[in-house]
Amino acid sequence: MRGGAADIAAGPLHGAVVAIGNFDGVHRGHRSVIDAAQRQARALGRPAAALTFEPHPRSFFRPQEPLFRLSDERQKLRLLAATGLHGAFVMRFDAALSGLSAEAFIDQILTGRFGIGGAAIGFDFHFGKGRGGSPDKLAEAGRRLGFAVDIVPPLQDEGRPVSSGAVRVALINGQVVEAAELLGSPWFVSGPVIHGEKRGRDLGFPTANLKLDPACGLKHGIYAVRCGLDGRRYDGVASFGRRPTFDNGAPLLEVFLFDFAGDLYGRVLDVAFIGWLRGEARFDGIEPLKRQMHDDAAQARAVLARSPDAFPRLGAV
Repeated sequence: MRGGAADIAAGPLHGAVVAIGNFDGVHRGHRSVIDAAQRQARALGRPAAALTFEPHPRSFFRPQEPLFRLSDERQKLRLLAATGLHGAFVMRFDAALSGLSAEAFIDQILTGRFGIGGAAIGFDFHFGKGRGGSPDKLAEAGRRLGFAVDIVPPLQDEGRPVSSGAVRVALINGQVVEAAELLGSPWFVSGPVIHGEKRGRDLGFPTANLKLDPACGLKHGIYAVRCGLDGRRYDGVASFGRRPTFDNGAPLLEVFLFDFAGDLYGRVLDVAFIGWLRGEARFDGIEPLKRQMHDDAAQARAVLARSPDAFPRLGAV
């Protein structure tokens, strides 16, 4: 699914029609850009690929401001792979790339290195030093250099803009159903299962613990989740937060998988957030906490029963 930076010219994707963007979360608006690239590629008999950037340019320019990423690089590539693209190019966003003028980006990167056969971009895509390149500038260059540029208009969902920012706001408020509507599928995180304090096991709810990016802005609380492990799906209930009953420590995602027995330590778990149950709370003792955990599990099962197929489409990378 991934193309390197040095060998692109000799690769099978040279001459592809490229969908260009950051694609954080690969939401429905991003997929409309990808769809435009795929339509153009089919018409030209060329492959279609994504061209994306890591780290996120905002993180490069403002490293002191943590960015709540909707998908890290690997998650983004898995989401892109599921769209049916022939591949993806990941460009390192560094001082050299950020210093290229818009004209140099077109001449040296898009045509010189990639030899693109066409492009699709969002209406608000800007590129080059000082964001000097606009959609219209790229379209004009395409007419001069012999490739078409599809400029995709904004996508609205019942009056709401479909954007990475809108998804972040929904997740910050715990509105995972609204986030899924904007994304086109449930938001998910992925990571290796780490050792915790083993409190869940003592309470009768052994949990798989994942440490999320410190910049993750997901609202602390209890969620109905669906997990992917080695190609299988497991329903569950999860807590994300600081465990106020115990230690108020660093945020941790703790997932209890229904109807699962086995050792998960070190294994990579995908966790999709299907429904919000309640906010994080402090309990006066273990017994009230255990009663609430049983109630949470029952509520999560009911939510998940109403969403039997809810899970992101993920490809291999």
